[in-house]
Amino acid sequence: MSAPALTFQELILKLQSYWAEQGCAVLSPYNSEVGAGTFNPATFLRVLDSKPWNVVYCEPSKRPRDGRYAQNPLRVQQFWQLQVILKPAPDDVQNRYLKSLEAIGIDLKKNDIRFTEDDWESPTLGAWGLGWQVELNGIEITQFTYFQQCGSIDLKVIPVEITYGLERIAMFIQDVHSIFEVRWNDQLTWGDVYRQNEEEFSRYNFEEADVELHRLLFDRFEAEAQRLLKLGLVYPGYDCVIKCSHFFNMLEARGAISVSERQNYIARVRRLARLAAIAYLKKVEPESKNS
Repeated sequence: MSAPALTFQELILKLQSYWAEQGCAVLSPYNSEVGAGTFNPATFLRVLDSKPWNVVYCEPSKRPRDGRYAQNPLRVQQFWQLQVILKPAPDDVQNRYLKSLEAIGIDLKKNDIRFTEDDWESPTLGAWGLGWQVELNGIEITQFTYFQQCGSIDLKVIPVEITYGLERIAMFIQDVHSIFEVRWNDQLTWGDVYRQNEEEFSRYNFEEADVELHRLLFDRFEAEAQRLLKLGLVYPGYDCVIKCSHFFNMLEARGAISVSERQNYIARVRRLARLAAIAYLKKVEPESKNS
């Protein structure tokens, strides 16, 4: 008799435990709205320098435009990623990743696992990399990226980022067809935990968020980020960059910005991200020349 499928919380714990055994420090999520685990300073800032850095953490990721009022079984405005950063990237990283799938009960012989070329880019962070998406029986479950730039700066030491889509993996191993049906533990489903959150934030993101307030907040936090980064306060300054990115996402969800405005907002966040990257490197590697 096969063991019961992992619950959502067991899936997270298993993956964290696996990567901890591979030498990763287990870190916490960031305490502000991020669109992906890459925004966490444990990735964005710490991949910039030359020092080894191996971490794993779970990141609740908010993408306001993806909300569907809890009516779509596959799309939500807040979801969970598990983020792994290995710097420098080990030669056997694909093999380590495949073993992580075995650790959560996925039989590699009975399922079709494919690495499909899929280079990644984050325009707001000035970050891009080469890599693949990993498909499990035709469904994307992971993004593999060898970072080349972050904060529009060439990286001296190439790290690999592995980002697991936890809800998709949980749906597969539990054989359910809706995120809301995923068993969180033996008593609760994902929907029990987050359905009301999805319904209410969808209404807020699309209907109720104050547009002028978010424009003002973007402008004020942009100025604050610039001020703090000039003072060498890297983490508070970068926190303001993250907030600017979220305010931009909210304005986009509200349909409040034109195509040309959108490009302008992206460029403004990207400039801030570069300032944060330069300020970080000045502190940790003052001899470094930034590209």
